[in-house]
Amino acid sequence: MRPSNPFEPILRNSGMTACRLLCLGCLALSSSFVANRAVFAQEKNPYAGDAKIAKLGEYQFRLNCAFCHGLGARGGGRGPDLTRAQKRHGNSDAEMFHNIHDGIPGTAMPAATNGGIGVGMSDEEIWQVITYLRSVQVKAPAQPVGNAEHGKELFSGAAGCSSCHMLQGKGGRLGPDLSAVGASRSMEYLLESVRNPSQRLAQGIFESMKEFPQEYESVSVVTADGTKLSGVVLNEDQFTLQMLDTREQLHLFEKDKLRSFETRRESLMPAYDQKTLSDKDLQDLIAYLQSVGAQ
Repeated sequence: MRPSNPFEPILRNSGMTACRLLCLGCLALSSSFVANRAVFAQEKNPYAGDAKIAKLGEYQFRLNCAFCHGLGARGGGRGPDLTRAQKRHGNSDAEMFHNIHDGIPGTAMPAATNGGIGVGMSDEEIWQVITYLRSVQVKAPAQPVGNAEHGKELFSGAAGCSSCHMLQGKGGRLGPDLSAVGASRSMEYLLESVRNPSQRLAQGIFESMKEFPQEYESVSVVTADGTKLSGVVLNEDQFTLQMLDTREQLHLFEKDKLRSFETRRESLMPAYDQKTLSDKDLQDLIAYLQSVGAQ
């Protein structure tokens, strides 16, 4: 004899089968999941303006983002300044969410999922970070105080920047590409980078927003035949050294075949003091970089 089911009278009286109960349960779970996802997949930040959420977002930012973007989101060695009103890869909540969630192809920005950023972030935590960024964002873009046209002349002429730096595909390769630096770095960062470039390198400066960013560490080499070369390190491992010399010639050396080599966390770029580049000329130069970065 089949054992008695204590719930059978209830099911019989209600006309509801176990299968229907299961389907209803799945439907409820599915509805809850969809509703929950809708909160985090919508176009606008569901936490916009919430100061408590911004505090949570600051914690998430410090945990996951500050290594590249700096503790105050003002830009670091690798990541751009995120307090700027105008962002190179989109300004809307939806664009910011997409950039964090999925990463930015062709740049150093990884996806937040699967631990790509820090310890990894859920959709809710990404919105928290965006809420924090909005709370520290400069309300209006800073207007360059210098003369961009004069800055352009300085970049290609008297200041000699183009001999080492690329700008929109033109210029030298010995230093970082500056095409995006005006849009991704703060005014203070740019000023210090010109006045004291070795200080930034000592802190670990990277060429920003590249998938495999280069760190511009200086190197001096003496080859087996006594040739002396100076330049920047492109790649280095235990056995080999790849460098770009000051004439932009590429070299690959086996370390055990060199007479000597020395790497230093000092920039090959000279420090531009006020005698070399006045404050007004420096402002003009930065205004030019900002105008290019905004394009």
